[in-house]
Amino acid sequence: MQYDHILIRFGEISTKGKNRKRFIDQLKKNIELKIKDFPKSIVEKTRDRIYIKLNGEPTDVMIERLKSIFGIHSFSLALKTSSEIEEIKKGALAAFQELDYKGKTFKVTARRVDKSFPLDTNELNYAVGSHILIHSEDLKVNVHQPDINIRVEVREEATYITCKDIFGVGGLPAGTSGKVMLMLSGGIDSPVAGYLSMKRGLDIEAVHFYSPPFTNERSKQKVIDLAQVLTKFGGLKKLHIVPFTKIQQTIQKQVPENYTLISTRRMMLRITDEIRNRGKGLAIVTGESLGQVASQTLESMYAINEVTSTPIIRPLISMDKPEIIEISKKIDTHDISIRPFEDCCTIFTPTTPKTRPKIEKVAYYESFVDFDSLIKEAVDGTEILTINGQTTASTIEIDELF
Repeated sequence: MQYDHILIRFGEISTKGKNRKRFIDQLKKNIELKIKDFPKSIVEKTRDRIYIKLNGEPTDVMIERLKSIFGIHSFSLALKTSSEIEEIKKGALAAFQELDYKGKTFKVTARRVDKSFPLDTNELNYAVGSHILIHSEDLKVNVHQPDINIRVEVREEATYITCKDIFGVGGLPAGTSGKVMLMLSGGIDSPVAGYLSMKRGLDIEAVHFYSPPFTNERSKQKVIDLAQVLTKFGGLKKLHIVPFTKIQQTIQKQVPENYTLISTRRMMLRITDEIRNRGKGLAIVTGESLGQVASQTLESMYAINEVTSTPIIRPLISMDKPEIIEISKKIDTHDISIRPFEDCCTIFTPTTPKTRPKIEKVAYYESFVDFDSLIKEAVDGTEILTINGQTTASTIEIDELF
């Protein structure tokens, strides 16, 4: 017996009411993109399910990819049969006997979407369960905590039989909540912030600040690799690499040391906001966690935010560092983030940064420099990389500049 379908279940999408179709359509597109190198497979949708018709395609790689697609609550390898009771019984037995079932317990969970089916759910459970029990050795029924749960979904067009649920990452399909700019450093926090933002359906373009010769090519490659990992979740398409050396050197010369960190963050936010404006994004995402470092006190964030009215999304705002590290390991960014190559956020960190900066002071220090011209020069000189989730970082293509 060979499974011929994958049955995909929704989570939060099921609550979307009149917008439900838009979410399902986007999820279908995301799945099709993810498995486009399996040309025989066909993705089909109904109001509350998506099915992949395998047509003989291998499933191991496909399963791993489906695990990382936002909007999928769970999925299962499925056997499709006609909605005739004898065919259902025969299919369920064939699927069950593919498992290592001897000495274990089982139950049948029927779902009768087609209300015209002649048996109710209890009758269907009994008919399929007794058929399996009669034709299998060393097997017991346990309706409360079974080792194996055979699911039978009777629908109008067919019946689908599954034996094992594989859980996805949940959330909303990438591309359903709008586009934002992620301020992506080479550290642990910002990739996690990007992941959590994509989980809420956001499309992300990452912005990284690069200060040669103070930061080298390996620090740049580190960020490209982080962006590459994030693409597997489907919501990151471009990486903007901003030349930041001139602005950073100017800040070091013109702004008192204890305010340089605040001024640097303000300039980064202004540049990101301009890139967002040109790219028609709706918000900016950062990896800030309240109180974690000097620039992330409430007073510091207030002073930094003063340069823009654009919404700032901070998915990590209430998380402890161990919580963030745990997620970074789960999404495979941790080992890249801890590579010993510094970015521009760390090379000029002052010894005693201001934790309660005053907006009027930092604005006064910045007033002696034409930062508007420097920001325009940095944005115009930004390199844009198109991130392709199916390739390695070394094959990323460079788009045209602004």
